[in-house]
Amino acid sequence: MKQLKELYDYREMIFSLVKKDLRGRYKGSVLGFLWTFINPLLQLMVFTLVFSIIMRAGYEQYYLFLFVALVPWMFFASSVQDGSTSILREKDMVKKIYFPREVLPIATVTSGFVNMLLTFIVIFVVLIFSGRGINPLAVLCLPVVMIVQYILCLGIALIVASLTVYLRDLQYILGILVMALQYMTPVMYGSDMVPDWALPIFRMNPLTPVIEIYRQILYYKQIPHLTSLLLAFCTGVVFIVIGELLFRKLQKGFAENF
Repeated sequence: MKQLKELYDYREMIFSLVKKDLRGRYKGSVLGFLWTFINPLLQLMVFTLVFSIIMRAGYEQYYLFLFVALVPWMFFASSVQDGSTSILREKDMVKKIYFPREVLPIATVTSGFVNMLLTFIVIFVVLIFSGRGINPLAVLCLPVVMIVQYILCLGIALIVASLTVYLRDLQYILGILVMALQYMTPVMYGSDMVPDWALPIFRMNPLTPVIEIYRQILYYKQIPHLTSLLLAFCTGVVFIVIGELLFRKLQKGFAENF
């Protein structure tokens, strides 16, 4: 509770860092903030071309099947990769002033979360104009899975941010791991395509239940099962507890390793 209170006391610093990141994300580019919407749309076009035209994935309105999972995946990927360097990017500030070091990965993940929320505007527009529509009751569950994913991403960001200070190569290794994990997560395909022998390994992926719930709500227009939400929530809590414990232990040596 003491640690939570301290983070709450530094909430203005978190908000300031989030604003700074959002403003500087596309600073100097011609299209600026529009890249928030253009980037996922371009990725959607590429994957749709490959999997619905060339490789012919057998899903109705495949671009929607993909889009509702791709946006949450992009939030996860940015949380891991940007979160891993969140301490290193602000090393001068870490060395000069005191503040809870968790502020930096929290601000990074929160910035990515806000970016995802803005992109969801595009998702709803596409769902409505495509004729697929939405289920209002199922959409009510959406904030829950978003919060669960935020907790999961923050836990992983705390872990990789603290480890990268000591092992600089980790930021490059994570790029490869995230790329590999994308193909081990039901983003471009459904769980029904996974062979029975691979299901136990497939289920070990902490992001699998989260992505499946997003797809249940937005693509299949179903209210997710309580067990799925509980599994995703428990996974998120485990990661954030491990992340905070590891971060607290390793942060003592941050300044000496810059």
